[in-house]
Amino acid sequence: MRELTAAGWRRVRTDAFGTEPTGARLERILRSPNFADGAFRNPVPTRRVVYERSPLEVTRAQLASGRTRRLPAGPIPVHQLRSAELAAPPASGLRLSWLGHATVLAELDGRRVLFDPVWATRCSPFAGIGPKRLHPMPIRIADLGPVDVVVISHDHYDHLDMTSVRALVGSGAEFAAPLGVGAHLEHWGVPAARITELDWWESAELAGLTLTATPARHYCSRGPRTSTHFLWASWSVAGPEHRVFHSGDTGYFPGFAETGARLGPFDATMVQVGAYSPFWPEVHMTPEEGVRAHLDLRGELLLPIHWATFNLAQHPWEEPVERTLAAAAELGARVAVPRIGAPFEPAAAPAPDHWWRAVAALPEAEPVAVAQPVRPAAEDEVPA
Repeated sequence: MRELTAAGWRRVRTDAFGTEPTGARLERILRSPNFADGAFRNPVPTRRVVYERSPLEVTRAQLASGRTRRLPAGPIPVHQLRSAELAAPPASGLRLSWLGHATVLAELDGRRVLFDPVWATRCSPFAGIGPKRLHPMPIRIADLGPVDVVVISHDHYDHLDMTSVRALVGSGAEFAAPLGVGAHLEHWGVPAARITELDWWESAELAGLTLTATPARHYCSRGPRTSTHFLWASWSVAGPEHRVFHSGDTGYFPGFAETGARLGPFDATMVQVGAYSPFWPEVHMTPEEGVRAHLDLRGELLLPIHWATFNLAQHPWEEPVERTLAAAAELGARVAVPRIGAPFEPAAAPAPDHWWRAVAALPEAEPVAVAQPVRPAAEDEVPA
């Protein structure tokens, strides 16, 4: 059966699955202090999925919740970002443009950093299958202008998109990624000389900026089995005057306070607040945990990300931002919730205008495909 499954898997593979690390890249992975017993390990014990009920019940819950407010009642309002808006440097030296989900263009101290670029219509290795984006991208890659550094947090399809990477190869940008993920990038045409792979707490100087990969609580996978040779990370990016933090995907854990103490304070944090679920509470944060992480990080301004673009969990599509604002008000955190695509400077961020409430809920939405198939995992597939 195992041989048949492997043969079937080889037949359905596409370039989008990427490739496994080999050679010197693999040797470096095996030497990592975060790699043990054949796999990368989380900073604290972590389960990918918590099975309180059977896998079938989990899948049924995913599909059933597709009919309860998981999609907006109308088109999500998107700011059509134009090149001219990005032509002049930010007056404060720091400007952020949230382009949807975890994709953010950060302009700091004269450099431009693009986090987790995903322009694909679906986060999936196959055309026509998988979660479809709820809004168009606010700008074409070709209209972004120069990009100095592309930062990848991990290899899940809603954070690492082959077509977007290939489109960015011609920009001349440097690419920064956690250990192992460079294998995918090189497989898709990024020159090896432009790829920097970092382990947790390692730093590199790229384009006059200091990039540091920081611990995160998650996992990697672009296929039916959890990958063991690819690391996941959050990122600190520091220039001469400003510094920002991008969470990627992560569950909450005490390590945010250490990151804040070692690398903060941050002028802005971009923190995942959506796609949480009681079925995977240890690998994604709730909005309340996201606000808490922001405060642990010693962040000045919180930009909530990872919501409103893909239907990935059972919660209503607008719930993450409402819960984030409520938690921030209670804890005294400053939050910016721009329209998708609208650039802003954290030093003078506009107050939230609650743009999402106009299209908040669609009561009878069609069921959608589940982003990460839920099934029993063998022990060696679950990062500790």
